[in-house]
Amino acid sequence: MKQNYELYLFILPVVLVYAIFKYYPMYGVQIAFKNFRASKGIWGSDWVGLDHFIRFFEAYNFWPIMENTILLSLYSLIFSFPLPIVVALMLNQMLAKRYKKFVQTVIYAPHFISTVVLVGMLNVFLSPNSGIVNHVIAFFGGDPVLFMANEEWFRPLYILSGMWQETGFATIIYLAALAGVNPELHEAAVMDGASKWKRVKHVDIPSILPTIIILMVLAVGNIMSVGFEKAYLMQSDLNYGASNIIPTYVYEQGIQKAQYSFSAAIGLFNAIINVVLLVTVNRVAKKLTETSLW
Repeated sequence: MKQNYELYLFILPVVLVYAIFKYYPMYGVQIAFKNFRASKGIWGSDWVGLDHFIRFFEAYNFWPIMENTILLSLYSLIFSFPLPIVVALMLNQMLAKRYKKFVQTVIYAPHFISTVVLVGMLNVFLSPNSGIVNHVIAFFGGDPVLFMANEEWFRPLYILSGMWQETGFATIIYLAALAGVNPELHEAAVMDGASKWKRVKHVDIPSILPTIIILMVLAVGNIMSVGFEKAYLMQSDLNYGASNIIPTYVYEQGIQKAQYSFSAAIGLFNAIINVVLLVTVNRVAKKLTETSLW
């Protein structure tokens, strides 16, 4: 440590941030096993064991909430995860550098749009009265559709808007991995008469496969961590049946109804599922491909 103290000082701010804002607050998770009272504090509140967990498991809306969360996460993973890979492979084959940079900028720009603005854009574009989408539908003789108030449209809109906003950012990671592919492999493939498609299939994809696997493990490990902000902003009384997921339910119970222990138990249950999924998928990936997080 004395010889490399500069490196330790360099990483110290990150360690402090995680220690203060990630690890230190974890002592408060114990309220999930207590009947928390603000007047008594965390340590003075009475222990109730697993009562809050049992209450959540026996709740009438337990399975609808779990179904909404799992389906939204799975659909997002299925449709959103492969898209950046395809886009990165396509961009990597472009010869016109100016056009390539232009496309990269266009697809990357939505990442900087805040979630509030994004949902506002959805409300404007999909408005039944003035929205451009419903104007097009009416032009072809259809009836206006209440997209934002329809349960059936909540998941498609959530996933499609996420794909539009995050595909460009995720593409950068795969482009960086493709930039590290040994050019000699492509030269050898060209000498053997391989077409572009075969070079992509047998050179590019195998070269970035470790990156794909690592990102897949991380994505599956966060499969229950659906974004709260967009789901909450898109939520309404009319689409509540499809938009009520674990993060929004935790907010409803913990912040709006001040049931802090109950909401903490739900959040802890959600986190445990993510940890189990992360460890399981990481172990499977390590056995099948010898690539893993640890």
